[in-house]
Amino acid sequence: MSTLSYVNVFARDIEGLSGFYRDLFGFRDIPEIRSPIFRGLDTGRSCIGFNALDAYEMLKLDAYSDTRGCKFLLNIDVDSKEEVDRFVPKAIAAGARLVKEPYTTYYNWYQAVLLDPEDNVFRINHMM
Repeated sequence: MSTLSYVNVFARDIEGLSGFYRDLFGFRDIPEIRSPIFRGLDTGRSCIGFNALDAYEMLKLDAYSDTRGCKFLLNIDVDSKEEVDRFVPKAIAAGARLVKEPYTTYYNWYQAVLLDPEDNVFRINHMM
C-alpha cells in the first residue's frame, strides 16, 4: 500500500514559513531532518517539508523555478466548525490573508480559504 509521506513547499524563508504552520496549528518540528535548505513538520498523519529555493537546482528543477499562480493547495483539517472560525483570525494575525471567509461547501465541509505569508493557498476545513 502506498502512503503520502510528505508534501514539500518551496519557500523563500523556510524558517519563517515552517514556523507559521508550526505555530498556528501546533505541528511538531522534525529536528532530525533539519538542514540549511530544509525544515520539516510532523502534522500527525503526514509531514510538510519546506525546501529553500536552492533545492530547485539540487533536484534539477531549475527550469521550473519560475512559478506563477497557485500550484498546490494545502488542506488542514480541524475538529469542528468552531475550530475553523477560531483559526482564521489567528492565521490572519500571523500573516495570512483571507481569500474566502468560512462557508459550507456543496459537499458539506465547512472551510475557509487563505494565503500564507508567501502567498501559497491553504484551507482550514471541517468535514461535517
